[in-house]
Formats: sequence, structure tokens, C-alpha cells
Amino acid sequence: MHIQIHDSIDDIPASQWNALVRDHNPFLHHGWLAALEQHGCVGENFGWIPRHIAVQEDGKLVAAIPLYEKHNSYGEFVFDHAWADAYQRQGMAYFPKLVTTIPYSPVSGQRLLAEAGRETELFPVLLSAVQQVAKILPASSFHCLFPPASQLEWLAQQGLTIRHDCQFHWNNAGYQTFEDFLAVLQPKKRKNIRQERRKIVDAGIRLRQLDGHTATAADWERFAFFYRQTFESKWGIPTLNAGFFRAMAQALGEQVLLVMADNHDGECIAGSLMLRSDTRLYGRHWGCTEYADSLHFEACYYQGIEYCIRHGLQVFEPGAQGEHKVPRGFIPTLTRSAHWLREETFQQAVERHAGYERTSVEQYMQAVKCHLPYRADSVPEKKPEP
Repeated sequence: MHIQIHDSIDDIPASQWNALVRDHNPFLHHGWLAALEQHGCVGENFGWIPRHIAVQEDGKLVAAIPLYEKHNSYGEFVFDHAWADAYQRQGMAYFPKLVTTIPYSPVSGQRLLAEAGRETELFPVLLSAVQQVAKILPASSFHCLFPPASQLEWLAQQGLTIRHDCQFHWNNAGYQTFEDFLAVLQPKKRKNIRQERRKIVDAGIRLRQLDGHTATAADWERFAFFYRQTFESKWGIPTLNAGFFRAMAQALGEQVLLVMADNHDGECIAGSLMLRSDTRLYGRHWGCTEYADSLHFEACYYQGIEYCIRHGLQVFEPGAQGEHKVPRGFIPTLTRSAHWLREETFQQAVERHAGYERTSVEQYMQAVKCHLPYRADSVPEKKPEP
């Protein structure tokens, strides 16, 4: 086997990389990761430096891991600021660290890529390579964010600390229409959703669903403007740009769902971006220039739910946080991450903290479940991860 560290995803053949991706996860697609790099969305300026690991056998890619050298904790959605502070108080450097995740995207999916059936053989090779990179840099730690259950369990067996958190996901119980979904809700919740959707119709707002083929360059310029405005209004850092959106749309095509909202004068006033795998829809970004009551709910949630029903998708992950999603059919769902620190003393301290955190998350999820909008006999079951 030949193991190599790459500072550009373009150094790895796209077809071989994509062959290791399951469920056609759009965020692991070579085109998505390449667009981030080619259009300056990751790199030294933002503290996301590619260190992708590729394992080849007879010239063929058999395993890989999307890996980044991080010099901050921005865009990860698993918060470790207290850990960095603890390192600093001890006169130690927490940065750089190594992270495997999708930049700026708290979405689930593979993190260790390997030929099917060879995971037991190849996962240890990948983890060992990561740890060697950590020693060479040197990096304080390795963080694997939002992996599937099977990979997380394997990482736990290797001694990594497991952290818990909560998102709100929508699960498809085999609905044929949006009305089928509404029928399993409590009457008051059903009425509220209908009223919210009616407000959009009464306001004369038209929603357009586009994909990577049908969205024009002008659509992406407009959406990039919405995106920037949203981040700047919240004192955030708008890392993505129109060039990235155009490039990823060209690469992913029908896996892209861009919802654009036009007011009664025909002006585009809002947009939301979602992407799909074979089984899941992922909500990502939203922005607007004109307020309209309930437009955010329509563009970001109801349009997505209808899309899932129409295309038979099992799960809708609309993004991190947001208890306001619960009355609209999204249920608390456990998300997890795995962490390895080179300093054993800190690893032990983090393990103790993570134990308290896991208990707190479980209590929170149980409390939220008391407020689900579904009839008692109709709460949808959580779907298995791909």
C-alpha cells in the first residue's frame, strides 16, 4: 500500500474518490470538495488547510479521508473552545488540530472512506496515518465530526472520546402527499402549518424549485448575495461565493435543490439551498432581502418536506439547532463526534466532560420529545443511516 498526504483534492482522481462514497452523499463528492478549494472557500485564509489522506494499492485508490489542518474552530458546529482555553492556560498550543468533516456543513456521512468489505483492514491504516500527521505537524488532536454510527462505534473501540449533540430531523413515514404528513399531526399543529403556507400564497409569493442544471448564473449570483447578507447581518464570516455555488451546481446537477422566492412584482427576494443523496435531503443556506411572514418556514422546511415526499427520500436534515423546527414535524435526533488528543492527561479530562455532556443531551432530547406535534400513535421512526 502507498499512503500519501495531499494538499489538494484535485491530486486524487475524481472517479476513484467518488467510487468510495456511499449513498451519493453530495458533500463527499469530489466536485463539492474541489469547488471549495478552487474558489478559495478553504485554505490558509480561513484556517482550513487540506491534508487529505489517500491510500493506493496497485495504482488504485482503496481508502481515503477528507482531512483538514485547522487553525481555528470556525465552521465545525462541534464546539471545543473550552478545550482550546484549557490548553492555553497550561501554556500549550491547541492549534493546529486535525479535523475530518465537511467544512461549514454539520451534515452526517462517511468520514473514513474505504472499499466495501475491507473496512476492518483499511480503517486502522487511515487512523494510523492521521495520527502520524498529527505528530509531524505537530497537531494537538484529531476530531471526526458527524460520522455514521458504524464508523463512530469503531472509533470508540480505538479509544477516541465520543461527544453527543442534538439536531432536528424529519423522517418520512411513507407519505404519498404533504396532506398525508399533515394528517398524522395534532389538529392545532396541522392548522398552524396550513396557515403559514396560506400566508405565502396570499402574499403573492411564487416559489421556484431549481437544480444544478436549471439554475442560471444569475440565480447563483442572487443566491450568493442572500448568503453573504445573512452572514454579515449576524457578524458571521461568509466563506462561500458565487463561483463556488456555480461550480458545485455543475458538478452535482440534479442533487442540487435551489428554492427561489419571487414577490408579486416578480423580484427574487429570498432563496434556500438544499442538496440530496440517494436517501436524504440536506438543508444548508438561506437568505432574503424582503421579510414576508412564514417565508423562511416555507422555503427552508415545507418545500423540502414536499421534495422528500415526491422523491421518496427517507430523511430531511435541515441544519443545526432550532427548536422552532419541532412544531413543523422535525424530531430531536442524536448527532455524535469522536475525538483523540495526543496529550493523555487532556484526553482523560475531555472524557469526563463528555460523559456529563452525554447525560445532558439525553435529558434535553427527552424533554423536547414531550412537545412533538405528532399524534401519539403516529410518531415516525428514525431511519437507519446509509
